Amino acid sequence: MKASQFLISTLKDAPADAEVASHKLMMRAGMVKKLGVGIFTYMPMGLRVIRKVEAIVREEMNRAGSIELTMPVVQPAEFWQETGRFEKMGPELLRIKDRHDRDYVIQPTSEEVVTDIARQEFRSYKQLPKNLYQIQTKFRDERRPRFGLMRGREFIMKDAYSFDRDADTAKASYQVMASAYRRIFDRFGLRYRAVAADSGAIGGDLSEEFQVIAATGEDAIVYCPTSTYAANMEKAEALAPQAVRGVAKQDMTPTATPGKSTCADVAELLSVPLSTTVKSLVLATDQLSDKGEIVKTQVWLLLLRGDHDMNEVKVAKLPGLDAFRFATVPEIEAHFGCKPGYLGPIGLKQPVKIIADRDVAAMANWICGANQPDVHLTGVNWGRDLSEPTLVADLRNIVEGDASPDGQGVLAIERGIEIGHIFYLGNKYSKAMNATFLDSNGKPQFFEMGCYGIGVTRLPAAAIEQNHDERGIIWPDAIAPFTVVICPIGADRSADVKCASDKLYADLLALGVDVLLDDRGERPGAMFADWELIGVPHRITVGDKGLKDGQVEYQHRRDTAASKMPVTEVASFVHAKLQAAAQA
Repeated sequence: MKASQFLISTLKDAPADAEVASHKLMMRAGMVKKLGVGIFTYMPMGLRVIRKVEAIVREEMNRAGSIELTMPVVQPAEFWQETGRFEKMGPELLRIKDRHDRDYVIQPTSEEVVTDIARQEFRSYKQLPKNLYQIQTKFRDERRPRFGLMRGREFIMKDAYSFDRDADTAKASYQVMASAYRRIFDRFGLRYRAVAADSGAIGGDLSEEFQVIAATGEDAIVYCPTSTYAANMEKAEALAPQAVRGVAKQDMTPTATPGKSTCADVAELLSVPLSTTVKSLVLATDQLSDKGEIVKTQVWLLLLRGDHDMNEVKVAKLPGLDAFRFATVPEIEAHFGCKPGYLGPIGLKQPVKIIADRDVAAMANWICGANQPDVHLTGVNWGRDLSEPTLVADLRNIVEGDASPDGQGVLAIERGIEIGHIFYLGNKYSKAMNATFLDSNGKPQFFEMGCYGIGVTRLPAAAIEQNHDERGIIWPDAIAPFTVVICPIGADRSADVKCASDKLYADLLALGVDVLLDDRGERPGAMFADWELIGVPHRITVGDKGLKDGQVEYQHRRDTAASKMPVTEVASFVHAKLQAAAQA
């Protein structure tokens, strides 16, 4: 490709609404253009990156035995109604009607449609296992689209779905995909972690996320530096303290805390560690009638240490709390006789269900609200001042230094960007859609399923977050829009420069190198700035002065200076360098 034949549209400054490095640099490098909130046009430079990502994904999926198909972006709602997700998925699912007033959805994922395919096509156990995948546009009506392609509303995803006859073979299919994902992300040349994850709205009981390590990542990754343990924050277990609960050494005493409505403020006022305080979080669950009307509300009190945060995913998995909400102020006042800020488990107006976090259950002589404005109780102890908690559970997020669940050390936390997620689903969807096959005993069985996603358009943004500097993007070879750029200096004035550049271009093409020749006639400073911004990893500069000595300059995007080398050797040098990197 020659630059004069391509569309290069770099910008000096990023748009004002671009917040993170990937959003700024993709806009400045002319890779994407914003069309609407969370909706982008993939410009030619950015599309080349996306196509390279797709090619690697496609090669490894095919290698793993998956079969490609394409399912519709617009899907009849009836399939989603079979599984109940048409009503349950919430506003992220974009619902539309056609001219006949029939309901449709814009696909955010395709479990329902692929399950319908399976129940029509896979009639016998002899046809299993099967794995179907697509690389297709998705739409999720994000409440707060941001960070460019990192959290857009329209995006491209590779989604795959496995169908097996029983749980053992389904888990074997899951492991095949897990291995394929590792090969895919290894080929991208990115630093990533595979972490145990919660399955969320997709469902299932076995799940892993693949996270690119980046300081700007939205997700917290919990891992043990001295073992192989890794999980996302929603999944990581906070173990119960090993120490035996201490004895009561203080009397329970109402203590004035005027205007101090947070645990942090109370701890500062009383000059005690924040870890000696207990926060009260009030939740509610509603029992609904067949008409969707509330017939009964149950109020719950969750107790966490003052320096810990509630993990909503863990809480939602507790019996009776799968559809919890935070209680309203009138509900709180009715049960506690006090507004939020001074709440506690002692002296309630109406009974509530109390759940204590594991750390709180092990505490002695702690501090909590007194259910009176501007008052807290100090010296509170289980057994003496209030009954032992009826339920003790892991309610909190991990913090640095917590014990690793595998017993091999303590936990650390780093930030990550989710680029892939794999799930073992079981028969959640096949059962809901009555998708069966005839097993060897002649009886119908529900398919055991798995699903496997990769964020194709999110991945380039994640790569940039991990690979950039003050000058621009630094692409890994495998997904760079062009792997090599040739920069002739003064080719319009020097026949030697033009001839050498054209020959070098032809030689690299003959070697199968993805090379671009910048024949725009730009000044060296502007030309170099463009390619540093765009992030082409390998640059060869051809100039009259060097050619007189039979030399050109080579510079990798990460190098601080260029190196001189013979013009007759540079093509083979770059080719060998690329091959070595690909095999690493």
